[in-house]
Amino acid sequence: MRKFTLNDFNVKFPDDATCLGFLFHARWPNGVFCETCQRVTKHFRIRSKKVYGCAFCGHEMSPTAGTIYDHSSTPLRSWFYAIFLMAQTRTGVSAKQLQRELGVTYKTAWRIFSKVRELMAQSTEQSLFGAIEVDETYIGGKRPGKPGRGAANKTIVFGMVERGGKAYTQVTPDVRAKTLLPIIQEHIPTVPGTIIYTDELRSYGRLGKLGYAHETIQHAAKQYVNGAAHVNNVESLWSNIKRGLDGVNHSVSPQHLQSYLDSYVFRYNHRDDDTPLFLTLINRWGPCE
Repeated sequence: MRKFTLNDFNVKFPDDATCLGFLFHARWPNGVFCETCQRVTKHFRIRSKKVYGCAFCGHEMSPTAGTIYDHSSTPLRSWFYAIFLMAQTRTGVSAKQLQRELGVTYKTAWRIFSKVRELMAQSTEQSLFGAIEVDETYIGGKRPGKPGRGAANKTIVFGMVERGGKAYTQVTPDVRAKTLLPIIQEHIPTVPGTIIYTDELRSYGRLGKLGYAHETIQHAAKQYVNGAAHVNNVESLWSNIKRGLDGVNHSVSPQHLQSYLDSYVFRYNHRDDDTPLFLTLINRWGPCE
């Protein structure tokens, strides 16, 4: 992936006006439909406001309306810089770091942090193909109790990773077959060439009957690779997520965990893009897309 450096950011987005102009042209690359004139018309920036006006009737519209930036008093460039910071590493940054970097209150930093994470939400319609590793993990603070499956007071996360491709993760209430198999069926079509690799968890035992090619490894027997069968890629994803949550975010409540997972998986899924991650994110402005 090509890097988008701090110098690149400063050159491309030197001030608020430039950021607003970028958002305007990104949202309406083919021109703006004027509701009053009932046609596409030219619009010009009204300097005293953060809006553009129709050249014929003067009808005003705001490029930030309906986006994550809507109704925010924080400078638009600060929002863009926050997105730049959150796109720079595989583990992102914390809201506390945003507070320090932007010079805003923690409440403002948390709002920006949360809204930018919304841009990274996983698509519920995403499909995976080819060789796919499936696994589950437990995320939570260091508490007394047994580790691994059945660990108390931890949140269960289920994940699927295409080898050399994309990933999908989801917080689940348990690891029962009735919970995990519908997620697999929703995201992995039963098409020729697709094969699922798992460990020996009994919940995966019916995959063959559901029409999937399925191979397992026996972790309990200290078996980690059996020919082409292994779950090393999905376990690498778990490792990256846990290092980030522990080292950057320190602690995450179950209530917010899915949105954090989304941000890690978003970075993972775009790791080989030619377009820098920052430019991908800056073109995903929110609910009005």
